[in-house]
Amino acid sequence: MHPTTSPTRPLPHRATRWAGLLCALSLMVATGCGSSAHTLSGMVRQPLPAVDTVALPDLTGGDAPFAFRAPEGGLLLVYFGYTFCPDICPTTLSDVKAALERLGDDASRVEVAFVTVDPARDTAENLGGYIGFFAGEAGHALRTEDPVTLETAAEGFGASYEVTTNAEGEIEVGHSANLYVVDDQGRLLLTWPFGTSAEALTADLQYLLDSESTTEMQRKVTP
Repeated sequence: MHPTTSPTRPLPHRATRWAGLLCALSLMVATGCGSSAHTLSGMVRQPLPAVDTVALPDLTGGDAPFAFRAPEGGLLLVYFGYTFCPDICPTTLSDVKAALERLGDDASRVEVAFVTVDPARDTAENLGGYIGFFAGEAGHALRTEDPVTLETAAEGFGASYEVTTNAEGEIEVGHSANLYVVDDQGRLLLTWPFGTSAEALTADLQYLLDSESTTEMQRKVTP
């Protein structure tokens, strides 16, 4: 965390493009045999978008191409940010870390991908250690210097970012602050807004890790 970085600015116009596609629906879905219901804390897009069509180099995997797809039977959390972020990124990732700790043994079924939107400063030397601090061996540090590839990957999630240099020569980064959940078919299941608590993340993850619950959710939102 580097407090000298400029604060996150309002989102670029690209973010508003997805506003109409994001259903802020709190899905009331039965868990188990219908004995109770769970209200998801995130948003669901209909139909569920495929986000695994673009692969980015994974610094923690020897720069091998990493498609946005969870391990079989698991989930993948995806976040677009940068290591110099003074507040929003570390706050979100701290909640992710707390949620993984709350999951106990089920945490082994969850991986975390951190995509840098500031590849000029986020190098192999700092990016891997950054996500490793929050996610341990489950973390993937994704970085590309190809702006088209990065933009295409971000647009699939509805994420946005902007990196500029101000009159004083300081780099300023604006980016959306959502956290995303992807299944093992490469489909975007859920979008959590910034500020979703670790407790809420844990509850949603526990629900989604239940195969019957995930199948039911997919049935409700996929034509």
